[in-house]
Amino acid sequence: RWLPLSRGLGDVYKRQVTEQRAALPAMRHAYQQSRHALALLAGSTPDNVILPTFTLSEFQLPATLPMRSPSQLVRHRPDIQAAEALMMAANAEYGAAAAKAYPQLTLSASLGSQALTTAALFGSGTAVWSVAGQLVQPLFNPSLGDEKKAANAAFEAAAAHYRQSILAGLRDVADLLSALDNNATALAALASGAASANEQVALTEQRYKLGAASYLEVVQAQSEATQLQLELLAARAQRLSNSVVLYEAMGGGEMLSPTGRE
Repeated sequence: RWLPLSRGLGDVYKRQVTEQRAALPAMRHAYQQSRHALALLAGSTPDNVILPTFTLSEFQLPATLPMRSPSQLVRHRPDIQAAEALMMAANAEYGAAAAKAYPQLTLSASLGSQALTTAALFGSGTAVWSVAGQLVQPLFNPSLGDEKKAANAAFEAAAAHYRQSILAGLRDVADLLSALDNNATALAALASGAASANEQVALTEQRYKLGAASYLEVVQAQSEATQLQLELLAARAQRLSNSVVLYEAMGGGEMLSPTGRE
């Protein structure tokens, strides 16, 4: 009577073992990639890995993370500052091109003498200033209009690029703030699920000791608890990573906000 049930549980256990063994190469590959990344951060080659002396649980985020970010912080991003500098340079070039299209007046002053008689030529009160003006009319140069139009087009292109850089920066920050909010929700759910799974393992082990559960049930409960624990660790790592990327997306600026969410 119990043989088909035991055989069914055995088949389930074998299938789970096979699936977990098949997942080991991918996990091992991810572990090796992490080691190589640590070596790169330490300025070393991949074959000279410096093992970390810390654990993931030692990293602590601020008590609250901002769910809103002032737009002034995004202005510290290097790409936005570079686009702003390019726009200012294009504006200066347009101003120079526009100035060339206006008449240019060159003034020069000379000191002379005004006298009615030869005897009074060098007398006091006969010295006068004379001002001569030279008016240059570049308006008739047909190339100046084209140069001004080209400078204006370059300025408009730089201004459009600047606006696009700001919008892209704001979008990046908005995406990361949303990701952090979802990370917090997922982390809370996984923490609750992992705690329940651990309780289920303890109950199953107690039932096994009393003869009310099979060893396969214990293994299955432990496997589910381990899987939830792995998902919880991945969620914590993802939240830490998103927090760093948020700091980078705001140009390394200080994240100021009176509200937040753990």
